[in-house]
Amino acid sequence: MLSRLGISKVTERDTMRILWALLCCCCCWTTQAEIFTSIAQMTDLIFTEKELVQSLREYIKAEEVKLAAVKSWANKLDDLTRVSTSDPEGYLAHPVNAYKLMKRLNTEWSDLESLVLQNPSEGFISNMSVHRQYFPDEEDETGAAKALMRLQDTYQLDSEAFSRGKLPGMHSNALLTVDDCFDMGKTAYNDADYYHAVLWMQQALKQLDAGEEAVVSKVDILDYLSYSVYQMGDLPRAIELTRRLVAIDSSHQRAGGNLRYFERLLFKQLNELNQAYQPASEEPIQLGTYSRPKDHLPEREAYEALCRGEGLQMNEVRRSRLFCRYQDGYRNPRLLLKPIKEEDEWDSPHIVRYLNMLSDEEIEKIKELAKPRLARATVRDPKTGVLTTANYRVSKSAWLEGDDDPVIDRVNRRIQDITGLAVDTAELLQVANYGVGGQYEPHYDFSRKDEPDAFKRLGTGNRVATFLNYMSDVEAGGATVFPDFGAAIWPRKGTAVFWYNLFKSGEGDYRTRHAACPVLVGSKWVSNKWIHERGQEFRRPCGLTEVD
Repeated sequence: MLSRLGISKVTERDTMRILWALLCCCCCWTTQAEIFTSIAQMTDLIFTEKELVQSLREYIKAEEVKLAAVKSWANKLDDLTRVSTSDPEGYLAHPVNAYKLMKRLNTEWSDLESLVLQNPSEGFISNMSVHRQYFPDEEDETGAAKALMRLQDTYQLDSEAFSRGKLPGMHSNALLTVDDCFDMGKTAYNDADYYHAVLWMQQALKQLDAGEEAVVSKVDILDYLSYSVYQMGDLPRAIELTRRLVAIDSSHQRAGGNLRYFERLLFKQLNELNQAYQPASEEPIQLGTYSRPKDHLPEREAYEALCRGEGLQMNEVRRSRLFCRYQDGYRNPRLLLKPIKEEDEWDSPHIVRYLNMLSDEEIEKIKELAKPRLARATVRDPKTGVLTTANYRVSKSAWLEGDDDPVIDRVNRRIQDITGLAVDTAELLQVANYGVGGQYEPHYDFSRKDEPDAFKRLGTGNRVATFLNYMSDVEAGGATVFPDFGAAIWPRKGTAVFWYNLFKSGEGDYRTRHAACPVLVGSKWVSNKWIHERGQEFRRPCGLTEVD
C-alpha cells in the first residue's frame, strides 16, 4: 500500500527493534568493558558500533524519506484543494475529478494514515478518526469507476479521452495515471466485465509503454489484459499478449499454463474449421474493437443515441406544429397580471416547457434545504410499493414539504396554478442531484397494470402527470430523453417541463417512457412534482375514448 506514496515500509516494530538493539548494545558495552580487557576482544565492539551507526543512519534516512513523502503529499494537496474549494461544484462537474476524489479519500489517504502510524502523530490520527466516518468506502470508489465506464459507453468515448482529460467541449488537466487506468480495469475485471477491463488495461499498457512511471508492473497489466481478451473471444490476441508476458517473466506459472491452454484451444478450433492460423491483428485495441455485451435494457442503443443528440425524430413538419404562448393557468388570478411563458417541446404526446418557473433565489433556497437530506435516490418496488435503491437510478435525492419553508409552499402553489391540477394529493417535492455519471435509465413514472399496488399506500391513485424543474445548466449530458418517439429535452436553469403520464381515461400513456441521461460534465439539479389522480376529477374530466 505504501508503495503508492513512493516509499518503502518502515513499521513501528522496525523502529522499536532498532531502538531496542541500541539499548541492548549500550548495556553490552557497559558490561563487556568489564569482562573484555584485551584490545583484540574490544575490536569486535568497534565493528559492532560501526554496524549500529550504519543501522541508525538507515533508520534516520527512512524517517527523512517518510517525512519528505508526507511533505510532498501535503504540498500536492495544498494546490489541489486550493483549486477544488474555490468552486466545489465546478471542480466535481468533471467526472475524472469526482472519480479521483473517491479514489484519494478511499485509498491514498489510508496509505498516508498507515505511513504516519509508523511514528504515531496523535493530532493527525485523531483528526483522521473524526473524519473517517465521512470518507467514501470501497463501494463508493467502485461506483465512481463504474460511472466513468457508463459515460464511456453512453457518449462513445475511448479510454484515451478520459485518461487525457479530453471530454466533449472541454480539455482539462484532470488526468488518469497508469495506476488509475489499471484500477479502473481491475474494477471491471472483478465484476466479470471483461469488455471494460480490456479497454482500461489496454490504456494502462499504452501509457506504461510510453514511459509513464507507475507502481503497477507491465506483467500485472498483461496478466489481466490477456485473460480479459480471451474472455472476449479473441484467442490470437490473447496468445500474443500472453507471449509478451512470458517473455518478461518466464517463471510466471499462470501465464505459462494459460499460454498452453490458449494455443491448444485455438488450434483445435482451426482444425475443426479447416482454417490456417492467422496472427493477431497489429491494430491496437480501442473502442469498437469488441462489441459491448447486451444487457437488460432493450432500447439501450436508442436511449444512448438520444443522449448524444443522435436519432432525434424532430422534423420540419413536427416543428411547424410547435408554438410558444403566454399561459395564465386558465384565467388563474395569480397569473393574469404575470402569465408564464410556455413553449411546446413535443406535439404528441404533448410536452411543454415553462420559462422562468424558478428564480435563482428560489433555486438556491431549495438546494439549501435539500443538501442536508440528500440520500441515495430510490424507486418504488412494483410488487411491494416500498421505496428501494436500484442500479438503474444513480442520484441523490431529498423530499421537501410545503411546511419546510415558504419557498416550497410557493413553488407547490405555482405548479397548481400553471397546470390547473390539484397538488394536495401530489407527492412531496423531490429534489435530485445527479453527479458523476448520474442517470435514471428508461422508466415509466406511472404504475402499470402488472403493478396495481405501486401507489396503494398513498391512496391517491396513479401518477397522472409529471412536473420537472431544471435547477441548473449542465455543460454536457444530462438530457431528458423519450426513446419511444425520439425526443431529447436539454436542461435549462429556471425552466420546467410538464407532461401527462395518463390519458383522460386513466390508461397509461406508454409513449412517456423516459430517461435522465448520464451527466458527462457538470452537476445536474432538478426538482419534480408527481401529481396524482385523486382531486383531478373536475379539473381533468374523463375522455370519451381510451386514448383521449
